[in-house]
Amino acid sequence: MNGSNLIVRLEMDTDRAVFGAIATAIGAAGGDIVAIDVIRPGQKSIRDLTIRSDAGQEAIAKAIRAVEGVRIVNISDQTLLIHLGGKLEVTPRIKIRTRDDLSRVYTPGVAKVCMAIHEDPASAFSLTIKRNTVAVVSDGSAVLGLGNIGPAAAMPVMEGKAMLFKELAGVDAFPICLDTQDSDAIVEIVRSLAPGFGGD
Repeated sequence: MNGSNLIVRLEMDTDRAVFGAIATAIGAAGGDIVAIDVIRPGQKSIRDLTIRSDAGQEAIAKAIRAVEGVRIVNISDQTLLIHLGGKLEVTPRIKIRTRDDLSRVYTPGVAKVCMAIHEDPASAFSLTIKRNTVAVVSDGSAVLGLGNIGPAAAMPVMEGKAMLFKELAGVDAFPICLDTQDSDAIVEIVRSLAPGFGGD
């Protein structure tokens, strides 16, 4: 099989449902169970099935729903699973191991750096993340081929773009999705964000 994996969470009424019937139905629909994880045993058993399938999610779901005593709690595919919790994280470049480390990266030592930037604003490019950081900004109005899907739904795409900046160019990028489609407001917001970014 060259299909993709589905993760199907099932609730089984073990008084009425036989797991063999579920496995048979999945097999008849073109699926192959490659892993079973029992999440909760008992009369209302919950299990996660990893299913390799060429048939697609709908065919597998239809076959499972035809089995008496079984309820599909959730179906995820590999694409949805890798997006759980988002695709980005922020990690420090310097470890804080001692009180002295803390005093240098934060207070009171950081005040020296703040004042250096206050006296010479251009030094922000060398003393902060600004020199290698961009903002990936969207209002969600023109997202790939999806059109106007709004700022929340645009986040996975903006996260993906931020990943490309890092993977292909070594540039740190932050996704910023704005809850406005007013052009003047967007310009003003981006202008206000500019001190923290080398580009946007």
